Amino acid sequence: MAAGPAGFTLIEILVVLVVLGIAATVATLAWSGDDTGAATREARRFAGALEHAAARAQVRAETLGVSAEGTGWRFWRREPQRGVWQPLADDDVLAPRTLPGAIHLQATHFAGAPVPADTIFPLRPTGRNDPFAFTLSAASITLVVAADPLNRVAWSTADTIAR
Repeated sequence: MAAGPAGFTLIEILVVLVVLGIAATVATLAWSGDDTGAATREARRFAGALEHAAARAQVRAETLGVSAEGTGWRFWRREPQRGVWQPLADDDVLAPRTLPGAIHLQATHFAGAPVPADTIFPLRPTGRNDPFAFTLSAASITLVVAADPLNRVAWSTADTIAR
């Protein structure tokens, strides 16, 4: 029995092209999607890192701190002997983070008062921390990431906080 010529049918080629087109569309949306989704993901990531840092400060009986650097954030450890802040480098969750695209992070309030941009917010080993807030902004959304005295961290849109 002789085999026919090898090749693909027109239907098979069209199916492959449709699948590639769908995959390209999904990849494009995920890569260049609106900054609202990216800002929301970063707010969640930052809130999780803050909760982790507060828990770590209590478990390890160390004073940690967090600061915003405009395009990202950084966690710090306070040396007990000299009282100097040193960058934290031994925890992957608390590693310095650079925000994607045009997302900007700014320290806004500590203990109810406005603060300079370079403020380091302490996370004490006692678990008794003053409330603080950061603003994470992108072109289409502004989010507030805030911690209360019980170390609960929440994020919401800025207009939700204002109400």
